[in-house]
Amino acid sequence: MPFSCLHDPADIARAQGALDSTWKRIKPIIDQQDHEREHARLVYIVAALAQVALDEDDLAERTWKRFWQK
Repeated sequence: MPFSCLHDPADIARAQGALDSTWKRIKPIIDQQDHEREHARLVYIVAALAQVALDEDDLAERTWKRFWQK
C-alpha cells in the first residue's frame, strides 16, 4: 500500500484528501481506459510527496504538477 509509509492518522487523511481532490481534476481530462492506471500512479505520487507538503492544498498542487511531468 502506498500510504503505508504514513503512520499519523492526520497525514493519512491529508494524503487521502489531496488524492481525492487531485483525481477530481485529472479524471475528466484523461481517457477512460487509462483511469485505473493513472489513478494508481497518482496514489504513488501523493505518497511520495506527502512528507514534504505543507498542508493538503499544497500536497494536491504538488501532486498535480508532478503528475504532468511524465
